[in-house]
Amino acid sequence: MRSFGADLIEHGVDFDAARAEAMRIAQDEGALVVPAFDRQIMLGVVSYGLELFKAAPALDTEYVPIGCGSGICGMIAAPDALGLKTEIVGVVSTEAPAANLSCEAGEVIETATARTFADGLAVRVPVAEAFEIYSSGAARIVAVNDRAIASAMLLLYQTTHNAVEGAGAASLDAAIQEKGRNTGKTVGVILTGANVDADVFAKVLAGEVPRV
Repeated sequence: MRSFGADLIEHGVDFDAARAEAMRIAQDEGALVVPAFDRQIMLGVVSYGLELFKAAPALDTEYVPIGCGSGICGMIAAPDALGLKTEIVGVVSTEAPAANLSCEAGEVIETATARTFADGLAVRVPVAEAFEIYSSGAARIVAVNDRAIASAMLLLYQTTHNAVEGAGAASLDAAIQEKGRNTGKTVGVILTGANVDADVFAKVLAGEVPRV
């Protein structure tokens, strides 16, 4: 970000603390906020979801990581737009289960911490607008732990040579975790990006579980 000329401010111990500070600064300075969950971002996800489901319309199940919710909300909308019956399954970390707890409770539940190395999943405070969509649109939510996420990252590198971030690899582990349910079905997983730090990926390749 700094290399592109941004004035980068680091604040707090996690994403939600930084998000709250960003909102405060934006309000004080009258700046435009582009939040992690936004309708336009969600529509961007819908566009790649449409490409995916047009190429693979026979998918029975699609596993999607949940952070702030743009990804899963977009993926819920895509098969609906195409008239498909693909079930969308959300994936969270056992160390950041706010989305799962919220769906179980029927209301937004915040957690005290979100200490997972899969930073795309490390959200303590669910976004209410996103929760309204995935709480009813997702078939269910699966929680995976950091050791399993690291194993899935290693498996993906060994088999496909892709460096997948923790949040993306979580989707693969969720599909593996539900292998009994998935037997005989066509299943997809969303592998979100290569946004993983070199030192974290080095530990994964060494068979270690990165610690926060």
